[in-house]
Amino acid sequence: MTAALPRPTAPARTFTQLFSSTRRGARLARRFTAHQLDTWGLPYGSDPSHIAALLVAELAANAVLHGRVGGRDFRLTLTLEAAGLRIEVTDTRCERLPTGGRRPPADDAESGRGMLLVEALADRWGVRTGPFPLKTVWAELST
Repeated sequence: MTAALPRPTAPARTFTQLFSSTRRGARLARRFTAHQLDTWGLPYGSDPSHIAALLVAELAANAVLHGRVGGRDFRLTLTLEAAGLRIEVTDTRCERLPTGGRRPPADDAESGRGMLLVEALADRWGVRTGPFPLKTVWAELST
């Protein structure tokens, strides 16, 4: 990484937004992430901004593809603290949990690489469920 995450002088900064569970909603979540990080002092196009946008793109795409319930949105929450950036994507399919550490998909597979990217790019990631029917997949980037 060429640019470090800014250390906020105030307590945590938080951004939360609902997006439609559509491909357009996932794209908007990625774009809003880059914009919000830029307003927090992390320039658009910097390595940390690019990595955060990629993490959001993968988590949002998973929420749309695997966590979609008709008529329900997904939620993106970004939290910037002194320790780093936390990204959370919440959907309404708690019975469909992502798994990490799986074998990579076949070379000709059209899907199955998203969580491998999240594992590779994030310092930490995980899943929490509840309250029913919510599932939140989170990823953290350290400063």
